[in-house]
Amino acid sequence: MNSASFNSQRPGATHRLLSILLLVVGLLLAAGLCVAAPAPPDNPVPNIFVPRSTPANMIDHLSLFVLLITALIFVTVFTLLVYVLVKFRAKNSDPSHEPAQVYGSTQIELAWTVIPTLIVVVLFLASARVIHAIQDAAKPPSAIDVVAVGHQFWWEFRYPSLGVVTANELHIPVSDPTHPTPTYLKLLSADTDHSFWIPQLNGKTDLIPNRVNEMWLDPHQTGLFLGQCAQYCGTQHAKMLLRVYVDTPQSFSAWVQAQKPPANLDASVAAGRHVFETTACINCHAVAGTPANGRFGPDLTHLMSRATLASGAAENTRENLRLWIQDPDALKPGSLMPSMKLTDNDLDALVNYLETLR
Repeated sequence: MNSASFNSQRPGATHRLLSILLLVVGLLLAAGLCVAAPAPPDNPVPNIFVPRSTPANMIDHLSLFVLLITALIFVTVFTLLVYVLVKFRAKNSDPSHEPAQVYGSTQIELAWTVIPTLIVVVLFLASARVIHAIQDAAKPPSAIDVVAVGHQFWWEFRYPSLGVVTANELHIPVSDPTHPTPTYLKLLSADTDHSFWIPQLNGKTDLIPNRVNEMWLDPHQTGLFLGQCAQYCGTQHAKMLLRVYVDTPQSFSAWVQAQKPPANLDASVAAGRHVFETTACINCHAVAGTPANGRFGPDLTHLMSRATLASGAAENTRENLRLWIQDPDALKPGSLMPSMKLTDNDLDALVNYLETLR
């Protein structure tokens, strides 16, 4: 390569270097904004950098520690790379000159063997410490037990000691550090692999058929926390959403008491109840106090106490409820709920009945 052709290519290399620098600066600024962003009261956007429970705090601290170490590695390597590019670049005065070639260096080989080994050991020990602290934490007597079952594509929550069954919206009490009330979840799957993830309350834990996994939450702040199934489980994986309501102890007790009674048997909607009990609805859904005892779909005993339908796919309004029964694919394409093909009169009667289930 002659000197003229070499010089014509140098501006391109400079531009690439500047582009890399701008990209790095942009990534650092974006990370800084994520870390510094305050959490809104109802946490509408899950943010792993704004932990609100003990396990999430531990994961956050570990993540920042790993990020710091990897950032130092990146800066060191990038600095050495820039130094080499500048120090040993070809000179215009003698384009054919090569720097001294070094073959074998005990010091360098020891450095790139010992230092990475130490880094890996440190990261391993830090990760093992956090995993042990979370998975082997002692369960206090005041803990709330919940069985969470993943279905395609919705969540079932059972409170064995409280006699409550609900779906898609998990209610748990806030945990005061002076009087801890953590919630311990037993995670099961009814069909395929799922993953339970509330970013601000804990890390991901998989739900695997024929296996029992566990996790615990001890939120320090009341409010709504959003999550997601984090394991691809089929067509509607992306709309298998999680809503966790962290209540005050008084609000949680009131919610439990409201969920215990059987369904309201309102005589004014007897026609809708008849439609429900004489169609395929009772094969999939349960309503306490009625012959309906299905287990393939969500328990509907207190359907209208929930804010959403179809595992968070739509707001729980009369219009959406009617559309969900009439044409489930309109709200959640690929869901396993069949279209009931009811007449308009039967559909309106059924919706009227379901609206009394509070």
